[in-house]
Amino acid sequence: MKKKICLLPGDGIGPEIIAEAVRVLETVGQKFGHEFLFTEALIGGIAIDIKGTPLPQETIDDCKAADAVFLGAVGGPKWDHLDNASRPEKGLLGIRKALGLFANLRPATLFPELAGACLLRPDIAARGLDLIVIRELTGDVYFGEPRGIETQDGKRIGFNNMIYHEDEIRRIARIAFETARKRRRKVCSVEKSNVLDVSRLWKDIVIEEHAAYRDDIELSHMYVDNAAMQLVRDPSQFDVILTGNIFGDILSDEASVITGSLGMLPSASLGASAPGLFEPIHGSAPDIAGQGKANPLATILSAAMMLRLAFDMTKEADLIENAVRKTLQEGYRTGDIMEPGMMLAGTQKMTDRVIKHLD
Repeated sequence: MKKKICLLPGDGIGPEIIAEAVRVLETVGQKFGHEFLFTEALIGGIAIDIKGTPLPQETIDDCKAADAVFLGAVGGPKWDHLDNASRPEKGLLGIRKALGLFANLRPATLFPELAGACLLRPDIAARGLDLIVIRELTGDVYFGEPRGIETQDGKRIGFNNMIYHEDEIRRIARIAFETARKRRRKVCSVEKSNVLDVSRLWKDIVIEEHAAYRDDIELSHMYVDNAAMQLVRDPSQFDVILTGNIFGDILSDEASVITGSLGMLPSASLGASAPGLFEPIHGSAPDIAGQGKANPLATILSAAMMLRLAFDMTKEADLIENAVRKTLQEGYRTGDIMEPGMMLAGTQKMTDRVIKHLD
């Protein structure tokens, strides 16, 4: 089976971790008889330096021609002086829009081998943490119009509008229910319907969409402030969290950080038909770029997520995830997840161990 993957290494440690994940994908391809055809394109700061824009048109074209897009990281202090419209992060927002990506899937999993790094009390961590936040990406207060800053009666006011169209809610709800069918079959819809009209619409539409899934999917509802508290109090109660753009932005970061290992977590952004975009959730870490210290595991796990969701290669994805688990069980750690008594490994060494376990 041939699959085209557009690589967007980006900035900082992005090129290093993408290169390691490609090694893993090539090994899996050889093992299962798949051919992954890689192209590489510019995005973020490096694109600004070379092309004068964070998202060149040729990058958009290359991504649209691929079966999946694989991103490293964008940004860094080198470009902090630029105005907001020209910053590297605009490349990421732009490619999401160009590909019509409306659903962000971000798992938060506490690996038992890394339980010591968890920021929760040991008794809470012992209950486990294995959830996924499904965040709508194209609506909400980030994109609602009108928006801006104006002067009224001699004083400045700033305003943004939280807006959701019915179809936007329906399609993200379906993603959540279908995802739950592959997990523990529970969806918690998070909103603020006791205060916000838009959240009341959100809740109504989610309930309507649940009608097609009520026989096998349990649906619950939670206000966002309570959800933020419950994530710290007992994250084991959650399976799939379905929520809007701004609430999902906050809750997915909270869910990720309480695991204590941002270098371990993958993510995916999906659309109706365009190629999905897969990336680790961590940043570009320019302070360690080029030093062989970066943790490649989140990127490798993002590769597994790509195989599972974009190519329906479940066995291949399982193999990669198990290889990562075995590497951790051996006691190998990069600096960001290092614990007493473990063996410190660099970027390449960590990947070498993963590849060893693929056999």
